[in-house]
Amino acid sequence: MVAPVLEVTHVFCCPNRVRGALSWSSGPGGLLAFGTSCSVVLYDPQERVVITNLNGHTARVNCVQWICKQDGSPSTELVSGGSDNQVIHWEIENNQLLKAVHLQGHEGPVYAVHALYQKRAPGVGLHTLIVSAASDSTVRVWSKNGSEVTCLQTLNFGNGFTLALCLSCLPDTDGEYPAKAPASFALCSRNCTSVFSCDELCAGAPRGEGLTHTGFILENLPLFILPVPILACGDDDCKIHLFVQQNDQFQKVLFLCGHEDWIRGVEWATFGQDLFLASCSQDCLIRIWKLYVKSTSLGTQDDDNIKLKENTFTIEIEGITVAFAVTLETVLAGHENWVNAVHWQPSFYKDGLLQQPMRLLSASMDKTMILWAPDEESGVWLEQVRVGEVGGNTLGFYDCQFNEDGSMIIAHAFHGALHLWKQNTANLREWTPEIVISGHFDGVQDLMWDPEGEFIITVGTDQTTRLFAPWKRKGQSQVTWHEIARPQIHGYDLKCLAMISRFQFVSGADEKVLRVFSAPRNFVENFYAITGQSVNLVLCNQDGDLPEGATVPALGLSNKAVFQGDLASQPSNEEELLTSNGFEYQPVAFQPSILTEPPTEDHLLQNTLWPEVQKLYGHGYEIFCVACSNSKTLLASACKAAKKEHAAIILWNTTSWKQVQNLVFHSLTVTQMAFSPNDKFLLAVSRDRTWSLWKRQDTVSPELDPIFSLFAFTNKITAVHSRIIWSCDWSPDSKYFFTGSRDKKVVAWGECDSSDDSVEHSIGPCSSVLDVGGAVTAVSVCPMLNLAQRSVFGYVVAVGLECGKICLYTWKKTDQVPEINDWTHCVETSQSQSHTLAIKKLCWKNCNGKTEQNGTEGAEWLHFASCGEDHTVKMHRVNRCAL
Repeated sequence: MVAPVLEVTHVFCCPNRVRGALSWSSGPGGLLAFGTSCSVVLYDPQERVVITNLNGHTARVNCVQWICKQDGSPSTELVSGGSDNQVIHWEIENNQLLKAVHLQGHEGPVYAVHALYQKRAPGVGLHTLIVSAASDSTVRVWSKNGSEVTCLQTLNFGNGFTLALCLSCLPDTDGEYPAKAPASFALCSRNCTSVFSCDELCAGAPRGEGLTHTGFILENLPLFILPVPILACGDDDCKIHLFVQQNDQFQKVLFLCGHEDWIRGVEWATFGQDLFLASCSQDCLIRIWKLYVKSTSLGTQDDDNIKLKENTFTIEIEGITVAFAVTLETVLAGHENWVNAVHWQPSFYKDGLLQQPMRLLSASMDKTMILWAPDEESGVWLEQVRVGEVGGNTLGFYDCQFNEDGSMIIAHAFHGALHLWKQNTANLREWTPEIVISGHFDGVQDLMWDPEGEFIITVGTDQTTRLFAPWKRKGQSQVTWHEIARPQIHGYDLKCLAMISRFQFVSGADEKVLRVFSAPRNFVENFYAITGQSVNLVLCNQDGDLPEGATVPALGLSNKAVFQGDLASQPSNEEELLTSNGFEYQPVAFQPSILTEPPTEDHLLQNTLWPEVQKLYGHGYEIFCVACSNSKTLLASACKAAKKEHAAIILWNTTSWKQVQNLVFHSLTVTQMAFSPNDKFLLAVSRDRTWSLWKRQDTVSPELDPIFSLFAFTNKITAVHSRIIWSCDWSPDSKYFFTGSRDKKVVAWGECDSSDDSVEHSIGPCSSVLDVGGAVTAVSVCPMLNLAQRSVFGYVVAVGLECGKICLYTWKKTDQVPEINDWTHCVETSQSQSHTLAIKKLCWKNCNGKTEQNGTEGAEWLHFASCGEDHTVKMHRVNRCAL
């Protein structure tokens, strides 16, 4: 098999912040499917890796549902609904997308989907019955046979909305009986419209007198009884509406009252001959309803017995009228806030036998998830386990799921985070947190590798800064990447960042201030423990007063350092807390801990902040971009601007944190800046469609701050780009720089001669204009090494597009006038590898051409990372030999 040229090695993301965006496949080794922005992600919780991305929606994915197979084998089909008003049916084979079928017809965002396999006729293959609810106040019923999809019916709810729905089949309506009457039904000769259970007929016969079916009329019975689908819809009218399918049309048969607020979740489960429906609501309660075949007793009824109120309905099956009853089984009160989801444990095969445990999982906005089960002796439903979030600025759970055998449960939190718990095999009532995928829950705006190429830091409009690093386990060759710290949790949307040193960075947000952060001792220790390296050398070089961690004061935005002395002064036990003055505020929430594996979400929220060491004031509007010189001595920053005076670039000294210089040239926002690798030049590109190049002037004394002067620029006459220039980057030899624009063009400029002392220098395009076919939002350059001569003979240019695709080109200067055939298209990301929205940043690892420590792997592959508006961070590797 030929090795692929371009691979996605790691993906960081989390589910969308909506109910129903999560579904765990039944069957062994089930995959977790969830919607991230416009994409459906398939994640393997056992291996802790993303298997693939299903890209097809053009707006946010709101709901995902695997279609369960009756034989207990792993699901291979799923359905999803999105804000693009469409439902997509996905077919998976060998963990890769085989086929996607789009179901279009809704006139508003789709918020709930469900599907099951349906037998439509004897001896005919299974059809897929799909139901979808949207904000256009309709529920649509679809039938899929192969690639052919038919909309069977549209249920209109007037001014109301269906918030949750679930399909199942009525009990005792599933079977084929080619030669005799159904085992569970008998037709009474006195009343041809009544169906009775054989067991109940025999029980009603006089004692000692066996009841046979010889006197029953059997010729009217169907040879086949096909399953009859039933649909439950939870509405904003606080009722559950039940529909039964008759002649391909769903008819309303009943509505269930009892909840006092909007219904948020409904789900069917079959136990024996009965069908159970669990429903949850914003009234904080869970109700369990029982649906069963209602039969008329032959004997006299004792009307004095107290019985639950029955809601009854009748349907006709092949000309026979069957009566069903629904009763309220129980009401579960344990949550203190809206209950957003309820799910039954799925059935599974164990030792060849189908198991269906009666266990129910619920998730609530009170930050808890409860596992319910009936008591073995009394049958009373009791809370078995309660798990949840502790601390942090969180708001509860949207959803929950069981894995295939109920040994793991997962919760989807308000801020997108996943919480995974695993049952202890020794103590079944004990559940321990497990490591699970995490990532930004909104657009990712910027990304940087650390100078050594061992971790990446990202910032996003979800107001967080996140740090991802490899987890190297002893005795295992597989390395997976995980979020190991959340250095900044802010109150403003974050826009940009720059690494100042290995464990120090500066970030800019939608505020006028730049903030500088330094890694605390606890992070450094844990980072080296998780990545499997020695920490002693690093900490020996640090100051003795390195803080242990950081915490955010009440009503504050700044991360305050926590030192060893602060930890010692905390109340050490409950008694001290009770005896202390109640009005004293205990600000320290940070608790140092030594980790050997990636932290859980609770730990990330509270114990992985970095202390803020400096604030930089000087800009008049929101910070837009920031860059640091390669010598780490200068920092350049720019803010949003509509006038020339506000579009100035400010240079800062990274030791004293004082302003060094203001560089005024552009008339609109500077969108990106880059120092040349030799630090002789500073390049800036802008919304005004021009770029400016600033040259560093040699100073008399090394102690003096360097001065930059304008070296070259473009104007309306000399400009090549006709739209906003979003991105720029340098070649590693500092000879050329590249710009990418919304006008779909990428251009190489140069050559830049740092020894040229003329006041103004004209630098023009040194390449042909590359049209990439889409608006360019990110450009990054890496040297392509000739492995035999170890010399740079060309450049690999990664181009990120507004549509989410990444294209790789090689560029080599040909010295022809004009330049022709200098660009070569190498490879581009496939649909599953691409982002689904605009790419915000591309960044190559070890751009200076260093190879990795493990020689052969590093020599063969080039690595880069990408981030985008689709909430996703991806790490890619490119086969160097194939370029």
